[in-house]
Amino acid sequence: MKENRYYKPEVRSDLRFYYDTAVGRFLLKGLTRPGLSKVAGRFLDSRASRRLIPRFVKKNHIAVEEAEEREYSSFNDFFARRLKEGMRVIDPEPSTLISPCDSFLSVFPIEKEARFCIKNSTYTVASLLQDEALAATFEGGYCAIFRLTVSDYHRYCYFDAGIKEENVVISGKLHTVNPIAGEKYRIYAENSREYTVLHTENFGDAVQMEVGALLVGKICNLHQKHAFRRGEEKGYFEYGGSTVILLLPPGRAEFDQTLLERSRAGFEKKVKMGEAVGSRAEGN
Repeated sequence: MKENRYYKPEVRSDLRFYYDTAVGRFLLKGLTRPGLSKVAGRFLDSRASRRLIPRFVKKNHIAVEEAEEREYSSFNDFFARRLKEGMRVIDPEPSTLISPCDSFLSVFPIEKEARFCIKNSTYTVASLLQDEALAATFEGGYCAIFRLTVSDYHRYCYFDAGIKEENVVISGKLHTVNPIAGEKYRIYAENSREYTVLHTENFGDAVQMEVGALLVGKICNLHQKHAFRRGEEKGYFEYGGSTVILLLPPGRAEFDQTLLERSRAGFEKKVKMGEAVGSRAEGN
């Protein structure tokens, strides 16, 4: 793994006002209400929102040459754009654990009663899932956090083949996933999120969770109960930076020691959808 693919998360200066000042935190109470996200979402679904696309592309250095060539009906239509065939290659080896999305990745072992402090955001697997019995099945496994930024491709896939259960939706306040939010709020425990148990062929019974962020509010999963293929599209996010989390059971997955050490030191690894980020544990 190349060291230059690891980065310390950047803190957006415009967010410091909301999280570092009393006035900003007061305003944030209104901004993080789901109702505001719904209003913003309706505008971003409108034809009028198309005028935002050129500035968004320029500001965030979007690689528009990778996207399908077509006219977009709204900003959200562009934001959830599909890429041209071949732009993302799914690693063909079944024993590899692939990234479900373009993102910044950090991986942590799940120890008994562990509290994860990630960019100053502390939570347990049980509080994340709101299900203590399910959370207990992951003790000794791994928690892989894939943090998307607005410049990333916002469609995500299944990381293995298998069968999924029904989606579980947990509503909550929508805080930004920018690292500064974690200094004042437990980001992943506060955000709206959706997860499902995946009975996978190579990694056992895992959980894939999608987390909404400020002004996103809408996680668009394509299936309920479903038999899925490795690399098959699972869903997409509408506008904003968002997060995908994988919970992997004990003894089923292995990660490079460098990735684990760099994650523990507060670094994230830049990854693309479909690339190998881990492997099936020996003996499985």
